[in-house]
Parts: sequence; structure tokens; C-alpha cells
Amino acid sequence: MSLKDLLLGEKIRMRIERDSMGEMSVPDEALYGASTQRAVLNFPISSKRLQPDFIRALGYIKKYAALVNCELGKLLQQKSEVISLAADEVISGALYSQFVVDVYQTGSGTSTNMNANEVIANRAIELLGKERGDRTRIHPNDDVNLGQSSNDVFPSALHIAAVLMLKEKLIPALTNLASVLHNKESEFNDIVKAGRTHLQDATPITLGQEFSGYASQIEQNKERLEKLIYEVSELPLGGTAVGTGLNTDPDFAEKVIELINKDTGCAFYEAKNHFSAQATQDSIVALSGGLKTLACSLIKIANDIRWLGAGPRCNLGELNLPAIQPGSSIMPGKVNPVVCESVMMVACQVIGYDTTIALANQHSNFELNTMMPVMAYSLLDGIKILSTVINVFAEKCISGIVANIERCKFLAEASLSNCTSLAPVIGYDTTAKVAKKALQENLSVKEAALALGVVDKDKVDEIINVKKMTKNKI
Repeated sequence: MSLKDLLLGEKIRMRIERDSMGEMSVPDEALYGASTQRAVLNFPISSKRLQPDFIRALGYIKKYAALVNCELGKLLQQKSEVISLAADEVISGALYSQFVVDVYQTGSGTSTNMNANEVIANRAIELLGKERGDRTRIHPNDDVNLGQSSNDVFPSALHIAAVLMLKEKLIPALTNLASVLHNKESEFNDIVKAGRTHLQDATPITLGQEFSGYASQIEQNKERLEKLIYEVSELPLGGTAVGTGLNTDPDFAEKVIELINKDTGCAFYEAKNHFSAQATQDSIVALSGGLKTLACSLIKIANDIRWLGAGPRCNLGELNLPAIQPGSSIMPGKVNPVVCESVMMVACQVIGYDTTIALANQHSNFELNTMMPVMAYSLLDGIKILSTVINVFAEKCISGIVANIERCKFLAEASLSNCTSLAPVIGYDTTAKVAKKALQENLSVKEAALALGVVDKDKVDEIINVKKMTKNKI
């Protein structure tokens, strides 16, 4: 044996744990047991693990399951108390390093559920002053998983995690972004600029009106997601293996959910139909669709701002975006719209996640969806990166935007579509002649109208008034 092998042997000391399939060598420092170690060896697929928010949700379920099982006379008080204390450490994130199962595992998430059961069991055993792996003290299946099945626990944890992340992260981020956009709406309210449709000149608009549209998009997305929270708050907990509730007390789910609500301030409720709730994840698909819609809105807003800030000399240049880092390794002084690009990349990823979630939900075979871990990872990562990038967008881009007033004014006055206000006075066809003359001879619309003699000199400024054109005159 080499020195390297000896040193490696010193680092990774192993102990023997047991499960229903027999003995398994587990790292000494691991709180998890044999079932988790089997999953680690069986699924060396990626470095992806289910997120801390998901593990936190599992902790809530295990904690209150233990307390309710004690109340129902199913679990001894001492066991209930130490399981609850161990679950608190899971909820706090202190034991997150012990959740080692790859996302690409069994489709029901059984390996992750057992990972939680074993970690909590072994930590509870430690709290009793005993050695890890002593299943006679606390059993991961008989005690920690009492009244539960992976098939109802895993989707319940996903729903809990999603709702908490929406309430704690994404909804506040959207509220903040909408507020920052409204601030810019007020700041830019009197700045007239050229409108654009089909990437061509259109009638004038104020920069404030443009930003009001962005703010409204964000608020509508927020309202849409808030409505989806109720649907996702339905928990399959209590259905156990196939939705019948076998081996669980009829009052178990309701009591556990009541305690989770009290702790989190949420309004989770037991599934109206456990067979539907476990056989498919339609509400998760609906929520993912809401995230995809938000992603599309963010692409539109970020791309608009990227184009409006394009320049500084050879493009639209109506906005000056914050300069937060050098934009080129070869062109000195170049600054790029990097935050907008970051927003758009996150949005593309979320749209990809939505496709994954939709395809995964199609594999809801008979009484169970068999692709829940990848659905969970995709949904929760989507919520996380959207929440984070939206805050970055608001702080590092939107709040620091400055209008290039002179550029806005110049382009607003130069737009050929300003002739639109002539149409009610001289007719569509004559107005079209004005526009063509202005384009061919490089004249302003006013100059072309006067040259053709289709409008009086003393009335042209009143008719072709870009500020007035931004208001509804009907």
C-alpha cells in the first residue's frame, strides 16, 4: 500500500450501517446511513443536489410528523422530542452537507426521503447519547418516516419549498423591481422620444410611458404568481404509497399541515383528492408556466433597455446605462449592457426548465409521477435564479439609468411617423406624400408639409406637436 493510500485511508474512515438489504460501509463522519450510501454509489450522475430550500421543507415535514405521531399515540414522547430537535437542525441548514443524493435518482425521490430519514435518525440517536446506526434507539423508517411514504412526502416538500421561495424571495424581488421601474416612470415622464413598432419609426411616446409598460408587466407577473400560490399550497401529505393513506392515521396530514402553517405563516391544505395529487404534478407545471411567462417579460424589458442604451455614438443611445465593468479585453473604454445580458440568460434557462418540467410531468404513470426530483430541482432553481437576477437588475441597472434627453428629443423630432397627426387634417393619402417627400429630400415632416403647401405655416406647429401626440386627445 502506497503512502497516498495510507493517507487516504486516514481521511476516509468507514463504519458499518444496515438497512433492509444488509450491511453497507458508510463514511464515519456521515450522519446518513446504508440506504443513502447505496444511492450515492448507484447514481454518480452529476454534482447537482436538491436545494437547501427543499431540504428545509423536508425538515418541516419530519419535525411535525414526529410531534403529531406522538400526539396520536403512535410514537414515544422521547423519540418524538429528539426527532423534532434533529429536524430543527435540518430546517436551519446546519445539516445540509449530509444531503448527498444526486438529483438524477429514483423518480419518486425515495433516496432523498431516506437520506432525510437516516440523517434525522442518526442525529437523534446522537442527541440521546448513543452511537450512530443504532436502529433500536431511533429507526429511520419506523420512527422518522412513520405515517409517511416518499410518494406523498417528496411532492409535499416540493410544494412547501416552492411556496416559501415565492413568498420569501421572488414576490419581494418583483415588488422591488416594479417600484424601481415606477420611479423611472416618474423621472422620465416629460421626456418625449420616438416610438417604434416593427423596429421602424412610430408616433412619439414619453420615456415615462415606456417604463410604465415595463412596470405593469412586472406587476401582472407578480399577481399571476400570487394566484398560483393557492394551487401549489395543496399538499399530498397523508396519501402514503398510492393515495389511499395506508398505514397512516386519518388525522395525521391535517394536524401536520396545521403545525407547518403555524410555523411558516402559510396556508397549506390537505389534497382534496390524494390520487390526483400524487399521480401528477399539474400545479407545478402551472407554476412553471408562470415562471416562463415572467422570463419572457424579463427578456422583453432587458432587451429593450439594452437596445435603448446601445451606443454611445453609433446607435439609438436614448438611455445611458450604469457602467459597472469593462466590456472588452481588447477595446479600451468599451462598456457593455452586461446586467441585461445576465437577465436574458437566466430567462432562457428558466424557459428551458419549463420544458423539462412539462416533459417530466408527462411521466405521471398510474398512481405516481416518476420524475419528481428533476422537476423539483428545475422549479426551485428557476425561482432562485429569477429572484436573484431580478434584484441585480433593479439595483445594478434600472436604478442607475439616466435618460439622454437631447438624443431622445432629436429622434422624436426626426421621426417620419410624426406625419400621423396630419392625417385627420389633410387625409391619409396626402399625408403619405408628405412622408415620402420628407424621406426622399431629408426634410423634417414640418418642412415637407410646408413645401407641399398642404398646411398653413401658422398651424403646422400646433398640428405636429410631439408632446401633444403622446397624450390621448379623444
